[in-house]
Amino acid sequence: MSLYAQRGVSAQKEEIHQAIKNLNQGLYAHAFCKIYPDYLGGDAQMINVSHADGAGTKSVLAYLYWKETGDAGVWKGIAQDAVTMNIDDLLCIGIYDNMIFASTIDRNKKLIDGTIIEQLINGTQDFFNQLAAYGIHIHYLGGETADVGDVVRTIAVNGTIAARWPENKLITNQKIAAGNVIVGFSSSGQAAYETTYNSGLGSNGLTSARHDVLNKWYAQQFPETFEPLLPNEVVYIGNKRLTDTITIHNNNYTVGQLLLSPTRTYAPLVKQLLEQHFDDIYGMIHCSGGGQTKCMKYLPQTLKVVKNNLLPIPPVFQLIQENSGADDKEMFQVFNMGHRLEIFTHEKAAQQMIDIAAQLNIAATVIGHTETAQQNELIIQGAFGSVQYTY
Repeated sequence: MSLYAQRGVSAQKEEIHQAIKNLNQGLYAHAFCKIYPDYLGGDAQMINVSHADGAGTKSVLAYLYWKETGDAGVWKGIAQDAVTMNIDDLLCIGIYDNMIFASTIDRNKKLIDGTIIEQLINGTQDFFNQLAAYGIHIHYLGGETADVGDVVRTIAVNGTIAARWPENKLITNQKIAAGNVIVGFSSSGQAAYETTYNSGLGSNGLTSARHDVLNKWYAQQFPETFEPLLPNEVVYIGNKRLTDTITIHNNNYTVGQLLLSPTRTYAPLVKQLLEQHFDDIYGMIHCSGGGQTKCMKYLPQTLKVVKNNLLPIPPVFQLIQENSGADDKEMFQVFNMGHRLEIFTHEKAAQQMIDIAAQLNIAATVIGHTETAQQNELIIQGAFGSVQYTY
């Protein structure tokens, strides 16, 4: 059993998919988000989407960092994480403007004070203001903040996003087919609209990242940050403190800065791609929960997906793997490993998309392709060797 599973989490969420298998799958079964008729407006040419996501256990990392350093500003990054994990899912069905957002914050008031709530709420609005400068408008409709210390050990930061959108401007993944090329867009570096280096970690796999990298000191000092029923051998098994320094490209960053780097949104990039290359985008995948295997859930037909030219793996993932000892197959199944957005397209458009990304200082490349197959299969190849997944 993987360390991820031993900690009570699942990259593939098999039980969740089993639980929802009988629900209405919406208008397009292979789209990245559920899409429904325009129940709100009754317009046959429009659709409705409502989607929920959040920062996950990254909020526990923020809690540790805040307790250790006193820096409450870290919570603004968590606000961005919760928003981005919602926005970037909607981007994958072609929606990039005029969305509405409501936040949901559950806290243990004994540990999480009003200063943190203020940072989260103001950080959410600040992020919306930044995106508005790029023509991406998200309207903040408030939300719910609940004091539920009997349920939440520290804090959970989530949100719900909704939109009405023209049905003829959707990306439904129905066009994904054999012979497509796949463009991967880097999750790390510093995009033109970011103010500092982004480690690329995002907001998935943070349970593993936290326990694999940080040392037992955190278990002793902050027992409220982990499930007490977990076996000791999977709790904070690394050798790092959040304040330890790591050098990347001749710059020094703390472990905390790398693990808490706010999740990059691709909204400014995808807006341009959709406006200039809508007809060339056959499918779009947000490599979130499930990492590099995420695409396999959304294939409209049986295909072999080959990823054999991945972007360089960012140092943060090397840090996690060195501390955890996880094999390559588990790492690619849990983490994005270097790109959190991928687009299925054709070769000519691929280079044009790569050029647009470069203008925003986002590295991109053709990372793979699709082939005909007898069963759904994913092969990931690189200097590390090869890993294979069948579905």
